[in-house]
Amino acid sequence: METSIVGVGVGISDRFREVADEKAERISKLATRAERLDVKVTHHSNRQGRMDDETVELTLNGRGPLVRAEATDPDKFVALDLAVDKLMEQVRRAKRKRLDGRHDARGAHLDKNTGALHGIDVRPASADVLRAVKTGEIPIITGNEEEEDYTPVVIRTKQFGAEWMSVEEAVDRMELVGHDFFLFVDARTDHPSVVYRRKGWDYGVISLKTNAPPEAVAAS
Repeated sequence: METSIVGVGVGISDRFREVADEKAERISKLATRAERLDVKVTHHSNRQGRMDDETVELTLNGRGPLVRAEATDPDKFVALDLAVDKLMEQVRRAKRKRLDGRHDARGAHLDKNTGALHGIDVRPASADVLRAVKTGEIPIITGNEEEEDYTPVVIRTKQFGAEWMSVEEAVDRMELVGHDFFLFVDARTDHPSVVYRRKGWDYGVISLKTNAPPEAVAAS
């Protein structure tokens, strides 16, 4: 891995370059995709009798993500050690994240051994549903989205012949077919009605009270 070292307000000794090259070799063993390590050393003059500081900035360039780290210390060798430790910890975190993503990938993934689909809240359609779609019992309706009256909502309609029966008979029929409601015409009132299941063994009945429309009354 190539190493580039620059100093701002401070000279770079041969000894520092040797140490930086050794650190770069150590980093390259962990960051195998890195191509160049940029090292920048900046001198900070402090007043009021305090020691001057040296800041070492590291930038790792390559095919992987750009990684940066920096540290400050009166001794630039110590600052280099601290910055290298920070940089390597960031590289380790990035590698662990990639490994975790491979073993526990987000999103949907297929288990080749069982054929199960994981990571997505989808349940496959049952064989009965697929058969109903194939036979046309559940129609597949497509429309022209450019039409003004187009709607993606599909409302299925069914028509049955009217059956006159008592409420008790309607409840029995509802239980036989296994539905939660049943339409019928009440034999006692001649009103279109629906019996429906409530909690437990309780049932309810809703009836429509039909009246002649005003136009029919006026015509008569």
